[in-house]
Amino acid sequence: MSGNSFGTVFRITAWGESHGPAVGVVVDGCPAGLALAAEQIQKDLDRRRPGQSRASTARQEEDRVEILSGVFEGRTTGTPISLLVRNKDADSSAYDLLRDRPRPGHADCTYLAKYGRRDHRGGGRASARETVGRVAAGAVARLLLRAEGIEVAAYVAELGGICAEVDASGLAALRAAAEANAIRCPDPAAAERMMQRLEAVRAEGDSLGGMVVVVAEGVPAGLGEPVFDKLDADLAKGLMSLGAVKSVEIGEGRDCARLLGSEMNDPIILEDGKVAFESNRAGGILGGISTGAPIICKIAVKPTPSIARRQRTVDISRGEAAEIEIKGRHDPAIPPRIVPVAEAMMALVLADHLLRQRAARL
Repeated sequence: MSGNSFGTVFRITAWGESHGPAVGVVVDGCPAGLALAAEQIQKDLDRRRPGQSRASTARQEEDRVEILSGVFEGRTTGTPISLLVRNKDADSSAYDLLRDRPRPGHADCTYLAKYGRRDHRGGGRASARETVGRVAAGAVARLLLRAEGIEVAAYVAELGGICAEVDASGLAALRAAAEANAIRCPDPAAAERMMQRLEAVRAEGDSLGGMVVVVAEGVPAGLGEPVFDKLDADLAKGLMSLGAVKSVEIGEGRDCARLLGSEMNDPIILEDGKVAFESNRAGGILGGISTGAPIICKIAVKPTPSIARRQRTVDISRGEAAEIEIKGRHDPAIPPRIVPVAEAMMALVLADHLLRQRAARL
C-alpha cells in the first residue's frame, strides 16, 4: 500500500492496523544529537490515548511506546527511529457483522473498490488507531521545533454547533485552558455546554462534529518551498490526511472570500526595527512562505461515522439491501481526541520545512 510516508527531509512512514498486534512509525531524517527518551514521546501519546473521559471511546489501551532504534545513550544517532506501540484491548468480535456490510461514512466501500479486499476489524488501516504513529513521530518533531523556540498547540473551537469565545492570551495559557477539560476547549462555559450536548446526542446513539484550531508560535519567517511545496499547501495536506477532516483553512480561510483587498491585507509595520505585520489575516503565511507571525489553521472534523442508530447499507455476500447498527466502542465526537493528532501533523510539517530551509541559502 502506497501513501503511508510523509515529509521530505524529516520523513515518516506509519504502519499497523486497529486490531493488529501493534501500530507504529519509522522516523527518518531526524538530525543526530537530539535528546530523546520514551517518556517525552509518552506525554503526547497519553493525551491521545482512549478511555480517559466521557468524551472518548471506552477502549482501554496503555499505548506504551517502545523505541527500537535510532537512539543511543539518550540522543538520536541520525539513523531511522523506529517506534512501536502494542495493541492490547482490541475486540474484533463486535465487527463480525461488518465483514459483508460496509458502514456508511467509513472507508469500507472505497478500500474494497481499490484493493478488492479489506480488513473489516475496526476499520484496519483506515481506523483512527493509525494516528498513534503520527502522534509518536510528532512528539519527536516537537522536540526538534522546541529547540528552535517553536511551539504548537490546538484546541476545540466548536462542537455540535456550540462555539467557544477564545482569549488570544498566548499559546501556553491557551493550551493550559484547553487541557483543563475533557472537551479540550479553552472556554470553560462553552466546554460545559458542549459536554451536555455531547451526552444528549450519545444517549440517542448519534455523534457530533466540530472545528479545531491549530496554532504555531515562534516560527521564523522564510519557511516554505514555492511553488508546489508551499508551507500552507503542505499543512493542508498533512491536516487533510487525517481521516475525519473534511476541510482546512489558513488564517481567515473561507471568510477571505467576503472581504475587500483593503480588509484582507495585513499592514506592514516596523517593530523594534524589524518588518512585522499589524494583523494576521494571512495566518502567518504569504506566497507559501512563513511571515514570522503565528501560523493559524482551522480544521472541520466530521461526526464520528460509527453510531448506534440503525443505518441503511447493503449485504455484499447476498447482493441485497440491509441495515446495520454498529456495535463496539467509539468516540461520540472526534474533535477532543484529534487535538494532539492535529498538533503532531503541524509539528511534522514545520520540522520538515525547518530542515529544508537550512539548505535554501548560504
